[in-house]
Amino acid sequence: MSLDAAALLARYHAALEPFEAQAVKEMFTPGAVYVSPGVNGRIEGREAIIAAFTAYFAEHPDQKAVDEQVEILGPGTVRAQWRLEATARSSGRRVARRGSETVRFDPQGLIVSVTVEDL
Repeated sequence: MSLDAAALLARYHAALEPFEAQAVKEMFTPGAVYVSPGVNGRIEGREAIIAAFTAYFAEHPDQKAVDEQVEILGPGTVRAQWRLEATARSSGRRVARRGSETVRFDPQGLIVSVTVEDL
């Protein structure tokens, strides 16, 4: 049976808003890698990724993100182009970003890597 990477991505994004830490944690492999300019580089390991997400969503609790386009790149690999808006809790500053996110899943449907690029 082949993976439905688009459905797995939709499930992942649905758990990010509102941030459901345990649900998101269970979607990543223990050795997953997350690369994004939003985190100033590379985060390695499920625990570190969840810690970074927890800090981000504590600072931006009202984040709203929308996938504008989703495309399958290959077996277990999907890319979404998205936009998001949020307010920084500490400063009240509004944040707006557009980007591309490539997510790779293992054969069990767990996230192996996420690579984010700003557009």
